[in-house]
Amino acid sequence: MEHHRLNIVTGATGYTGKYITRRLLAMGQQVNSLTGHLSRENPFGAQVAVLPFNFDNPKALAESLQGATTLYNTYWVRFSHGMVTFDDAVKNTKMLLAAARSAGVRKIVHISIANPDANSALPYYRGKGLLEQAVMDSGLSYAILRPTVIFGPEDILVNNIAWLLRTFPLFAIAGSGDYQIQPVFVEDVAELAVKVAEREENVVLDAVGPEIFTFNELAKLIAKHVKSRARIVQVPPRLALLLSRLVGYLMRDVVLMEEEVEGLVANLLVSSSTPTGWTQFSDWVERNGRTLGTRYSSELGRHYR
Repeated sequence: MEHHRLNIVTGATGYTGKYITRRLLAMGQQVNSLTGHLSRENPFGAQVAVLPFNFDNPKALAESLQGATTLYNTYWVRFSHGMVTFDDAVKNTKMLLAAARSAGVRKIVHISIANPDANSALPYYRGKGLLEQAVMDSGLSYAILRPTVIFGPEDILVNNIAWLLRTFPLFAIAGSGDYQIQPVFVEDVAELAVKVAEREENVVLDAVGPEIFTFNELAKLIAKHVKSRARIVQVPPRLALLLSRLVGYLMRDVVLMEEEVEGLVANLLVSSSTPTGWTQFSDWVERNGRTLGTRYSSELGRHYR
């Protein structure tokens, strides 16, 4: 592999982007990052230059990509909040693609989601579907990774399930809980991202772990390893959402969105493809049960404050 070439990783100070950056640096690659959170602590120090997205200045955005061979794009939003909407995220990403093409970037590795659909009634999946088409139409060589639910030390979803199980006497599951989920480890996603960047052909690949659980099974597994005594109960989805809003009010956060419940119930967090990740969630949660969920992780605190 050619060494010391420049890679741009969006969100290297965030979650998935941090693991991609860490892997690239370990391989001797040069990395710069684009972010909307310039005040966030840079865990890589002088090794990684952190630059603003400059979505309001396309020329400056293109200049920040000059000299890069590969762009790893993790930019997206979990939900619309305040002045940040899914439509804005789609528009901004299309601007990023145009800037990459203008700057002469060779390849884009785009982190999408399993089961995207440009015609979906769910804004998250619709936006991801629209962006996949934009990546394919960009004129850039591309690799698209489609993870399901990414878990790891800084994960919000799994951590907060564990926190709820530790904190409250009841844990409410929306509906039957028989819908499925297929977690994939963040380190596996990072390794897959770096590997597909080296492929000459364009590629679209589901990034999914080796285990599939019903949501009931997932909650019980987490409860077992965090030694929770909470009673796990199935409730109507509307009640589950109401309870999540109450917790969100207490924590000044958004715990769960209606669209997320709809995606879960529709089995959109599981793939029909052969697993491409290798780390078993059951092993990981057993190893990390002692510390998992000991503190609440705020989505708004991480991305909007």
